[in-house]
Amino acid sequence: MENKTFTAVIHREDNLFVAECPEVGTISQGASIDEALENLKEATELYLEDFPMPQTGKPFITTFDTVSHG
Repeated sequence: MENKTFTAVIHREDNLFVAECPEVGTISQGASIDEALENLKEATELYLEDFPMPQTGKPFITTFDTVSHG
């Protein structure tokens, strides 16, 4: 089994933490950041068993600002 590194984007929604893997599109949640991340890892591993990813480069992550018009 090959070890791969993925990105996790985590944010809070009400009383849960939501974790998303942008490379694969999997999403999970948990009561803590650690639980959300562990659930995302499990969901991603299960997804990749059925839908293997082609070899791609590591994504480039950045931020950007928006201007509020209001």
